[in-house]
Amino acid sequence: MAESDAALKKFQSDVRQWMQENVPADPGFLLPLSFLEVGTEQQLDFLRAWQHKVWQAGYLGMHWPSEFGGQGADPAYQAIVDRELQRVNAPILFNTIGLNWVGPLLLDIGSQESQAKYVKGILSGDEIWCQGFSEPDHGSDLGSVQTRAVRDGDEYVINGSKIWTTLGNFADHMILLARTNTETARKYDGLSFFLAPMKIAGVDAHPIRKVTGEYGFNQVFFTDARIPAATLMREEGQGWGVAMKTLEYERGVSAGQASAHWMVSIQIDDMVDQLRGYQRDGEALLNDPIVRDDTVKLIMEAKASALSRSRMRIGPLTSDYPMGLALSTKYRWTEYARRMKLFTAAMQGGHSALYVGDEDAYQGGFWQRAYFSNFGATIGGGTTEVQANIIAEHVLGLPK
Repeated sequence: MAESDAALKKFQSDVRQWMQENVPADPGFLLPLSFLEVGTEQQLDFLRAWQHKVWQAGYLGMHWPSEFGGQGADPAYQAIVDRELQRVNAPILFNTIGLNWVGPLLLDIGSQESQAKYVKGILSGDEIWCQGFSEPDHGSDLGSVQTRAVRDGDEYVINGSKIWTTLGNFADHMILLARTNTETARKYDGLSFFLAPMKIAGVDAHPIRKVTGEYGFNQVFFTDARIPAATLMREEGQGWGVAMKTLEYERGVSAGQASAHWMVSIQIDDMVDQLRGYQRDGEALLNDPIVRDDTVKLIMEAKASALSRSRMRIGPLTSDYPMGLALSTKYRWTEYARRMKLFTAAMQGGHSALYVGDEDAYQGGFWQRAYFSNFGATIGGGTTEVQANIIAEHVLGLPK
């Protein structure tokens, strides 16, 4: 439904007022820059309470059906909320795998039973989701998944291991890709997709410490873990198609996500503001023509990316390569963000070696932390190299 400019403007005003009255103050401990760094119970409790508050106000998943906790509203309303959350640098909405991958997937191709059972809890933050795709020996090669799911009556017995499982130690459920058949001609045809419970016997999550000293990722071990057969999504052997549909949401190819506010917004203007405060040999750093040239290149790239997002919404402007912009979104955005954060940190000179906790670090080591944290985004949903191969094969038509 098309919404009038007046209605949207009034809504934006209401949201701004609500944000002013409800965005929490600094809690006095380090908050994660994205859902990939939620590593402590303290962070989890704070962020869960914040997400629940946003949802209760009607500002989360606004375009999702009202019977599942949404508002049934035009997506333009959620876009306004997300922009306002980013504008005031509000805490992230942490249950990202549920909000932006599982929820849209269930609303798109899930059964009515699964929609009724899971979707509202995703929005409220009462039920946390993680993703069980990658494995220690296979990484981004999902077709080679070896975690086994063997049918035993009304249950499946799961054995194997998953890695880089964000929120795995806190999660109530996992979207699990497992092998139910080892004898298919195509390896992809032996895979099945489960909405697996996590808080059961035989499931053990081990947090992984990152180079930043923070946590968030886990390795999850399944040892004769029994899950209900009813958690199988679609049929045995159809897991590959469901997993690829899930990745469309993760990579931003398909719409329907509950909120875009899954990480602290760091924009090109933030970089420029920071650079304005840097000096070298008593002179403003931005007076250096080389620094100015590199800065302008990053600004141009940011503007080009914004124009590409607008172009995606205009069919005739993408008719030459219909999926080109959508499939390249993750590749372009994550690599640009990584280089922008590295550049800003590097321009600190010797101070760039300082980190969070060093009293002499610029802005508390924020840019260094942001740079290191960005690597998770370049890997999740398929590494940069995988994304480049997808563009080459499915957009440009190049051979494998």
